[in-house]
Amino acid sequence: MNQNGLKLAYVFAILNAAIIGFSFLFTKIALEHAHPLDTLTFRFAASFAVMSIPVALGWVKLTYRGKPLGKALLLATMYPLGFFTLQAFGLQHATSAEGGILYAFTPVVTMVLAALFLKEATTMLQKLSIFLSVFGVVFIFVMKGSRIDLSNMTGIFLLFLTCVAFAGYSVLARSLSKQFSPAEITYFMLGVGFVVFMIVSLASHASTGTLDQFVAPLASGTFLVSIFYLGVVSSLVTALTANYILSKMEASKMSVFSNLATIVSIASGALFLGEEVTVYHLIGSVLIIAGVLGTNLLGRKKTATQGIRTKRAEA
Repeated sequence: MNQNGLKLAYVFAILNAAIIGFSFLFTKIALEHAHPLDTLTFRFAASFAVMSIPVALGWVKLTYRGKPLGKALLLATMYPLGFFTLQAFGLQHATSAEGGILYAFTPVVTMVLAALFLKEATTMLQKLSIFLSVFGVVFIFVMKGSRIDLSNMTGIFLLFLTCVAFAGYSVLARSLSKQFSPAEITYFMLGVGFVVFMIVSLASHASTGTLDQFVAPLASGTFLVSIFYLGVVSSLVTALTANYILSKMEASKMSVFSNLATIVSIASGALFLGEEVTVYHLIGSVLIIAGVLGTNLLGRKKTATQGIRTKRAEA
């Protein structure tokens, strides 16, 4: 494997975590001005429109002929469609804290699915590292006084399905990276997300006679800035980089980086919202970072040894 490509994948993985960490802040701002479904529509309209510019100018070449578009559609159904729809309905029945706790388990679900469908092997130390990063996130939420209320079983089930949807996306995108370029997968995903969310949103407003409310948020500069961040930075950039990462790195290794977003959201809350950072925030953050490092470093020696054995066998 190209070591420069792998190093770039690690840089992108950390960048993604930082972007997603800040996205919580901009999502809160956007939802003050628009309905969740309208926010998703404008978010994916912005990301699809911006990526369409280099595609239309021929700077980005896309070729879908003869490629498994059915699998690509299944990918888009998992993410963004499934993930964001399940999240929106899940949060109607459960708290955002419960969502944060359950989302932390995404690396575990990804590890299981990657082992089943991609035959990705992880060492015992890697498995323990993944659980350590998950424990770090859960520790922070529990120490804040958050917990999972089992009376909200509908919301909890839907939020757990967001983990499954994102894990499924990670595994399938890793598989499709052999047939599609990162740009091809990203453009297809964003296009499907934009079209479906727009149809559903407009149909909803048309049925209730509130089409004027659909465009009303566009008069707010704050909303437009939030949508630019969520659409162009948080959706387009992270989708491109995630699809690149999955072409270079195992799905189980990439997924654990998502827990770094918790650290970024804590930092952004402290910097911009004046939220308090306590000792348990710091302890949880150390556990998360240790888990990420362990997952990505403790399996490298074994992988390298296997590679040498393979080369000797081929020789």
